[in-house]
Amino acid sequence: MSAVLNPPRRLRVNIRTIGFVTAVLASAPVCAQEPVTVFAAASLKNALDEVGALFRKEGKGAVRFSYASSMTLARQLEQGAPAQAFCAADEESMDYAVSWNAIQPETRFNLLGNSLVVIAPATSTLNKLDLTASAITAALKGGRLAMGEVNSVPAGKYAKAALEKLGAWSAVQPRAAYSENVRAAMTFVSRGEAPLGIVYATDAAADPKVKIVATLPESSHPPIVYPCAAGIKSTAGGVRFLEDLRKPSARGIFEKHGFTFLQ
Repeated sequence: MSAVLNPPRRLRVNIRTIGFVTAVLASAPVCAQEPVTVFAAASLKNALDEVGALFRKEGKGAVRFSYASSMTLARQLEQGAPAQAFCAADEESMDYAVSWNAIQPETRFNLLGNSLVVIAPATSTLNKLDLTASAITAALKGGRLAMGEVNSVPAGKYAKAALEKLGAWSAVQPRAAYSENVRAAMTFVSRGEAPLGIVYATDAAADPKVKIVATLPESSHPPIVYPCAAGIKSTAGGVRFLEDLRKPSARGIFEKHGFTFLQ
């Protein structure tokens, strides 16, 4: 009887140890859980990297970013990629994710705005470009106009719409060099491989090796809007990260990088 009521000393120690470990695990902070995975447009990289660093610094957990063209990311979500949050550079890509039940539509909100600019290498003698077919063609000097792919990259879609509105697309199209995302287009110009490129103003501001030679009128293309939403497999950490994107601390970071804050 006594053996049942009084387990051996070794067993008693193990029971205490198990109880201690259970208590520690139960009290572990949320940030010790799996990192929050965020899919985001390539043009958001510099700003979101800072927001993610602040999120970690505040003890809210690690953030793992996957940057690419918005539609590329939307299609990955369609295929079941486990992202907790998605921030696109256009509404079409977010609409696509919604249509495939890849995000939670009730969590969707428009976070940022941007503008579209024409850039040249910082070493170029060109300082101001008239937005006419003849002026753009002359400035290219037989070279290429770097821009995002017009069927899948938001910046490319905006650029094509603007050039069509300005009556320059038919002349410029044969000289276009398409890239998989807007940052890749900027790299072509930054390296001097293309005399001109069309990117977001925020991208141009992030690279000292390029300069802005023209700003495309807002009236020449659809509004540039960055919607965000929680993924269909979002966690509490993902929801918390989206909430933090709308806070004053994040606003300061986005505005520092040249975005228009829409919240």
